[in-house]
Formats: sequence, C-alpha cells, structure tokens
Amino acid sequence: MKYSRKDFIRSLSLGTVALPLATKISPKTTKLTIGLASYTLRKYTLEQVIGICKRLNIKEIALKNFHLPLDASEAQIKEAIGKVKAAGLDVFGGGVIYMKNEAEVKNAFRYAQAAGMSIIIGVPNHDLLPLVEKYVKETNIKLAIHNHGPGDDVYPTPATVYQKIEKLDKRIGLCIDIGHVVRLGMNPVEAIKKYGHRMYDMHLKDVDGFEAKNDGIQIGRGVIDIPKVLKALKEVNYQGIMSIEYEKDAENAENGLAESVGYVRGILDMLDRY
Repeated sequence: MKYSRKDFIRSLSLGTVALPLATKISPKTTKLTIGLASYTLRKYTLEQVIGICKRLNIKEIALKNFHLPLDASEAQIKEAIGKVKAAGLDVFGGGVIYMKNEAEVKNAFRYAQAAGMSIIIGVPNHDLLPLVEKYVKETNIKLAIHNHGPGDDVYPTPATVYQKIEKLDKRIGLCIDIGHVVRLGMNPVEAIKKYGHRMYDMHLKDVDGFEAKNDGIQIGRGVIDIPKVLKALKEVNYQGIMSIEYEKDAENAENGLAESVGYVRGILDMLDRY
C-alpha cells in the first residue's frame, strides 16, 4: 500500500515517455475539493480556524463542536456561521456528531438546519436509524455515517455502515475515514470503489502503520497510498468534500495541516495533468 512521492513521479514519467509525442492527455473530469474537518484544529478558536483556512485557501469546513457547540442557541449558531461566511468560507457540514438517544437526534438536525449545513457527519445508534431517516426526509439534510475503526462497536468499518443504511433513504450514506480503515488492516481504495456511490463525506488522512495502535501523521509521510485513494475518488466520480483530518500535534497543528494540504494538491495536479 505504501507509495512514495518518488514512485508516483517515476510512474508518471514512464507513462508519458511511452506515449506518442503527438498524444494529448485529457485531465480527469471529476474535480476533487479539499476541505477541513475542524477537529484538526480542536485546540484553536473559531477565529483562528478561519484565519488558517484563508491562508491555506481551504473554502469548505465541517465544524466540530469545539468551534460550534452542539448546545448553541440559534442566535449563537447564526453569529458563528456569519463569521465564517464573512471570510468567504462555507460550513458545509458538522461533525462527528454522536446520537445516542432521540433528543440527540432531534438536536443534531436542529443544529445543522440553523447553521445551513447540507450534511451531518454522524454516528447514530442503530435503533435510532428510523428516526434519523424521518428527519432526513423532513429537512433534506444528508447524513454521512462515520466509521471509527478499531475499538468501535457501532460502525467500525464502511461495510458495517452500508449494511445498516443500504435500504434507507438514499440521502443517508457514508463518511469513509481512510485512516481508521487502514488501522483495521483494510484497503481504503477497495472501500471507496465499493461504497463510493453512497459516500457523501470522507476523512482524508494518513497514518504511520497498519495496526490499531498506529497514529495519524502528515499526509504523504505515512503508509496510505494517497495517489491511489485520489484516483479511486475520481473513478467513482466522488462529488463530496475531501475533509482533511490531521490528528497529530493538536497544540500546533497548522504546519502539519499545511504540509498535508500541499501534498494532496500536488498529487491532484499531477493526476489532472497526466
């Protein structure tokens, strides 16, 4: 699964040499959008998150409750969202939001609706899925269920999510966290290809090993084959946001986030060119 920068560039070079000089290579039509899962900046204020996103030219944000509390009033929510919009950014979603009872389901949709979010990245208990489906139909807000990998008994893998939502309203889908998939010893590319038709969000990250004990690291430094992940997203015509979630260095995450964003943009540029 490991695929270095050097390997990727070498493969591109060999591929272009093998083509006739007159051949024009068309870029992929699917344009992937980088966003931020604000859990990355959980030790930062909302104002700092906005500033960092502007510096990194990240336009799409999924807010975690650190930056917009789940118990915020409608007025407080509108004030926070107003700050983000004034900076030219968009809060497309919120999460991860856990829903363990009916009141938490109701509040999650109240919260998302007040914020103008198009999607909730959530983890509802299995028995609450009929109620979740009811609110999805009433509000037209999508729900992307997040797989949380090793140690999670509710939705550890994309497969466990899909088994529960396959027959539900199509606006209920997946948020595939590729780091947690890899920490289970599984292949995220296979998951994307299998469930991409119901994937409405994703957590794009890298990890430093294939086991549960392993941790997050700057994208491009770990064991995940990021070029293949991005190619798979293009192949399934993924229309959601690639939410970067850099979990390392919580107190000083900006540099690692910037490196991760730069690496992903570089790979995307090469994929579009070649």
